Amino acid sequence: MKLADLYLEQKKYLKAKECYDRAISSRTDSPDPFYRRGLCHMEMNDFGAATADLERVVSKDSTYDYQRASGLLAKVWARTGRSHEAEQLFRQVTQTSTLSETQYNFACFLAEQGKADEARQWAEKILAKKATMPRYLKRRERPWFRRASALLKRLPS
Repeated sequence: MKLADLYLEQKKYLKAKECYDRAISSRTDSPDPFYRRGLCHMEMNDFGAATADLERVVSKDSTYDYQRASGLLAKVWARTGRSHEAEQLFRQVTQTSTLSETQYNFACFLAEQGKADEARQWAEKILAKKATMPRYLKRRERPWFRRASALLKRLPS
């Protein structure tokens, strides 16, 4: 499992997925290898396979990885044409989650659905966090700030 985590960190998603496949047995009840294999599937744009793994994780623990698993499940549902379910899950998760990644994915989903005003609100919500964050968190959140800014520029006024 550590080798798989190392491959995932190095962005060698196919090798990581293969290691997670070997780590998962019929007796595995831990959500972690399924979650991480789902991440690999997402990075390889295999959203159907990612859906199965993330659904398994969320069914065991909807708050797994600070609700990131639920947020990513909503994203893959959106990518596989399950828009209604994705929107419901996004709305449920964003009520309590403060993860910029989830908020950004929801904003992108809303923009794709033609809800530009609401998408703009979520992107602005991400950028509003910047003013009160300590520097070390600003560095970690910088990619989400950039993506939110770019999304705001793409949205119609």
